[in-house]
Amino acid sequence: MTGWERRIARAEELARESPVYPELLNFYIEIARFQSNPARSEAKLRDLVRRSTPNPAEGDPMHAFYARVMAQADAASRSVHFRTAPVGSRRLCPACGEKPVAGVLRPEGDGAKRFLLCSLCFTEWEFHRLLCPNCGEEDKDKLPVYTADEFPHIRVEACDTCRVYLKSIDLTKNGLAVPEVDEIASVVLDIWATGHGYTKLQPNLFGL
Repeated sequence: MTGWERRIARAEELARESPVYPELLNFYIEIARFQSNPARSEAKLRDLVRRSTPNPAEGDPMHAFYARVMAQADAASRSVHFRTAPVGSRRLCPACGEKPVAGVLRPEGDGAKRFLLCSLCFTEWEFHRLLCPNCGEEDKDKLPVYTADEFPHIRVEACDTCRVYLKSIDLTKNGLAVPEVDEIASVVLDIWATGHGYTKLQPNLFGL
């Protein structure tokens, strides 16, 4: 199964099961199918958006969205997707230089290692567990973690120093999760975090 097939299958599963924003997931499925097609073009993307949304927006925001969809597809096709490297404090993707859109906790012995997930090419790189990826804060008392019953495998990892957060997908709790898809599916956590005065480190493909 390719990376795109894995993302599409996970989004289809979550759209069936999740009580929150299935419309967003269904739209993501169409976008991911488009991104997986080597014959993709911006003209075809515009047609897809017009077919998939009842009142598609126009202007600069949509131009930025089209550009991001195309850039993500191109970058993901070139990326190695996963890099093993000494744990560190590198805040930008080692493959393309973009910010992370989420964290990933992967099983390691009796615990988990923390990785950051690139918002553009989906590369992962290992990152310190107790370190803010925005400002470098290391004090655990200033790095609160929030969870919600609806998403037991997803954490909001915040920093009370810079007031920035990102979500982490805990694969020790749900090994079937696909981080880049589950991050989109849990938009309600973004709404909660924003409402509590935090700013997301890097918005996802849909600007959320």
